[in-house]
Amino acid sequence: MATYKQLQEYIKNKHQRIVKSCWIADAKEKLGLPVKPSYHRSQGQQRKYPCPDDILPIIREALEHFDDL
Repeated sequence: MATYKQLQEYIKNKHQRIVKSCWIADAKEKLGLPVKPSYHRSQGQQRKYPCPDDILPIIREALEHFDDL
């Protein structure tokens, strides 16, 4: 499983986009992948910065690159 830093670097190098780690966590959750609980938010609380719809395919491609999907 790739780290968030590895995913961010891959996306930055390939797509010239900077993604937030919270976007990666939201994308992983939407794709049904395991995400560690955050101590910053309560159980069931919505994310403050959800992954934008145009970034989701980029994160998905990065996860597929690292065989995490």
